[in-house]
Amino acid sequence: MPFHNFRIWRGRLPHWRADSVTYFVTFRHRRALDEGERALLLRHLIKPDGRRWDLQIVCVLPEQTDLIFRVLESPSGAPYELSEIVEKAKAKSGKLIIKKTGERFPPFYAESYDRIIRDEVELEQRWQEIFEGPTAHELAEDPEEYPGLWVAGAPA
Repeated sequence: MPFHNFRIWRGRLPHWRADSVTYFVTFRHRRALDEGERALLLRHLIKPDGRRWDLQIVCVLPEQTDLIFRVLESPSGAPYELSEIVEKAKAKSGKLIIKKTGERFPPFYAESYDRIIRDEVELEQRWQEIFEGPTAHELAEDPEEYPGLWVAGAPA
């Protein structure tokens, strides 16, 4: 599958970027987040939806957060950088959590794992894994009842 404007950069992890692709992103938390902290992070992740990215699904679990989305183009025509969107949401919610708890560092690791989703089969598999995350981690019997799960087009 050829990608348009494909490039790779490396932090601790390799990061592939291309235009007009769907990404799966996951990041771990340094510690388990309580319900209020998960709600705060979810709000900051949903906020840029429709402006900087088309978020399809996001699930904030106590130990990790998983998302699927497509990055949108900025007014200049270049796509937004996905790490800026994700890291900005983590930074904003992390600062508020630090302020509340008095911790020294935000409860999220600095780097996220991201992957370009290659085809519809992988998209369906990843989407289903995220959707079923709350039941797999025994946080809810029905994923739709879990407050840390957001699905595009579902009632808020």
